[in-house]
Amino acid sequence: MLVFSKITNILLMYVIVELFAMATNISQLQISLTIIKEAPLNKSILFFDIDGTILSEKTHVISEDTKEAIEAARKNGHLAFINTGRTLEELDHRILSLEFDGYVCGCGTYIMHNDQVLLNKLLTKECMESVLMDIKGCRLEACLEGITTVYFDSNSTNTRICELRESMKNRNINLGTFDDENIEFTKLTIWIQNDSDYKTFYQRQKDTFTFIDRGNQFFEIVPKGFSKATGIQFLLNYFDLSLADAYAFGDSTNDLPMLEYVTNSVAMGNSDPSLFSLVSFVTKDVEDNGIRHALEHYKLI
Repeated sequence: MLVFSKITNILLMYVIVELFAMATNISQLQISLTIIKEAPLNKSILFFDIDGTILSEKTHVISEDTKEAIEAARKNGHLAFINTGRTLEELDHRILSLEFDGYVCGCGTYIMHNDQVLLNKLLTKECMESVLMDIKGCRLEACLEGITTVYFDSNSTNTRICELRESMKNRNINLGTFDDENIEFTKLTIWIQNDSDYKTFYQRQKDTFTFIDRGNQFFEIVPKGFSKATGIQFLLNYFDLSLADAYAFGDSTNDLPMLEYVTNSVAMGNSDPSLFSLVSFVTKDVEDNGIRHALEHYKLI
């Protein structure tokens, strides 16, 4: 009897609706009896470069406004990842003290979600030996970037190298030298000097690495097939998200792979001007709360 009574009530509701529609001449009234559930929030995944994007290269700090804006996006259900050319060891307390969902490091060669390593691209011993030999033979200044250690030539007197090494030392980054017995790195950066033979180095390594020209005789060198874009692709597959769900924030030419890959690309106002025509949105400078401005623009916060 109870079931019969419920069915009768449902039929009665439909009759009332039809009578109401006829009486008020509503031709397209559509009513459905459904169980109302809370609509799930559309999850997006956000990828942030570090230097010049969330970290000011003028003040060398991440502003409280930027921290709060990223945290607000995470509270709205979105995923937030660092996507950087730095290796894991090069992420200092300024980055690690923030709550991100994970890190894409070394231009896509190392990916971590929470405390789980999802990808770790290692160079072979033969490859590393070849790089070291060619750096020395071609008289290049270099920084070899590993997951746990960053290596420099202990004999270098180059001002830029010495300043970089001292800066990393002050940030408690683990440093080694080219002569370390168990040297292990995943990518590198080089500086061309007046007497460097860059052409020979390039010819010998171009089949193994992608060369990113950062300007001023400075190159970032990454294993072929890996980039900030491949890191995004990996995580989109991992979380079963689409390109439309991805947002990338950057400021430099080494961010181009990810900025050109995603649908929603953001260049900081302080970016290399060559990026402006290649992105979907140009936000304010990092020092002018550019991250918040972009997140608000896309209604992520």
